[in-house]
Amino acid sequence: MTAPLSRSVEDYLKAIFQLSERGAAALTSDIAQQLALSPAAVTGMVKRLADAGYLEHEPYRGVLLTAAGRAAALAVMRRHRILETYLTERLHYDWASVDAEAERLEHAASDELIERMAEALGEPKYDPHGAPIPTRDGEIESPPYQSLAEVDVGVRVTLRQVGDDDPERLRYLESMGLVPAVALVVTDRKPFGGPITVFVGGPGGSERVIGLELAATLRVAPTSR
Repeated sequence: MTAPLSRSVEDYLKAIFQLSERGAAALTSDIAQQLALSPAAVTGMVKRLADAGYLEHEPYRGVLLTAAGRAAALAVMRRHRILETYLTERLHYDWASVDAEAERLEHAASDELIERMAEALGEPKYDPHGAPIPTRDGEIESPPYQSLAEVDVGVRVTLRQVGDDDPERLRYLESMGLVPAVALVVTDRKPFGGPITVFVGGPGGSERVIGLELAATLRVAPTSR
């Protein structure tokens, strides 16, 4: 039986997965920033994880997860996202605070508890922020979403996923009606990196003006009509 990983190792593997999700190597500086650690501390841990077979590390070029590292990272992410979903759906946590609560619980929850939660929820595919939940077999969807910042004027889209790393931003998005599954239409775009205007919702909806930086954090998919 494989010994459980420490909380620190799980945090590193999850962070590296998120940073390298699109195929690029995760840089030590980016890992340090995401985990709020010093680059020197990250360099030492990266070497230990590479020696343990969880990472492939090329000095000055960054790190990628090995198959073992990816499997371990996805297991942590499954626990986290199932916990988020259970806490919001069954215990009525708001989506702005649930990430921090799930972060505290993900290292302590047993696999049996997580699978019971998943079964009770009906095997959900997405967490409250629209992020795909890895399967118990270690598979994860990679939907071909684009950012709202890239959508042309007049195009109808559906909001699918939002970043969950900033509670204040999540509260702001909720106040604007910008939650997963809502319909959007870009109605105007200002030049030179200016804001965009979107119509949020169906009949009875409203227009909202969104800065380009915020729009870039919102992942959308085309709406077929």
